[in-house]
Amino acid sequence: MKLVFLSDIHGSLTFAKKGIEAFEREEADYLILLGDLMYHGPRNALPEEYLPAEVANLLNRFKDNVIAVRGNCDSEVDQMLIEFPMMSDYHIILTEKRRLLITHGHIYHENNHPYLSNGDVLIHGHTHVPVAKASEGLYIINPGSLAIPKENHPHTYGVYQDDTFTIKTLSGEEYMSIQFGM
Repeated sequence: MKLVFLSDIHGSLTFAKKGIEAFEREEADYLILLGDLMYHGPRNALPEEYLPAEVANLLNRFKDNVIAVRGNCDSEVDQMLIEFPMMSDYHIILTEKRRLLITHGHIYHENNHPYLSNGDVLIHGHTHVPVAKASEGLYIINPGSLAIPKENHPHTYGVYQDDTFTIKTLSGEEYMSIQFGM
């Protein structure tokens, strides 16, 4: 199973298109959306080509392959435009070896998460800063932000395959990676 993770699109059609291009280039089975899909939020400047309704239309074309969670900037009115469920605070994806808990990161994160077993993976967005690390028996992943990266990081997305999580730049170049081995 191959998964592509996009987080923090914030209504940017430019970067939503680049995320979809990455999903198609990676030939992934599922597109995992970690929230903050359409609204830029009060703390962020307007992203490039801010067209939330067009972002919804683009993402809806892939609805059969999407698993999504709600971000702090997502609302019920956004769900009215989105044709796949996106209002859950988290989902759990089961692999052969571990659980992947996906969430946005504003409620559940490294310091506050539902129970996870040793070797499980917590994957969230929200901070717009890419992370791939092991911590206290868990793996903590943040694919970074597709549209509004912070702390001088590039625009990034994540790929999970064969018990490895790789964070990549939009050109497909590896930015950071971690092999799950516990």
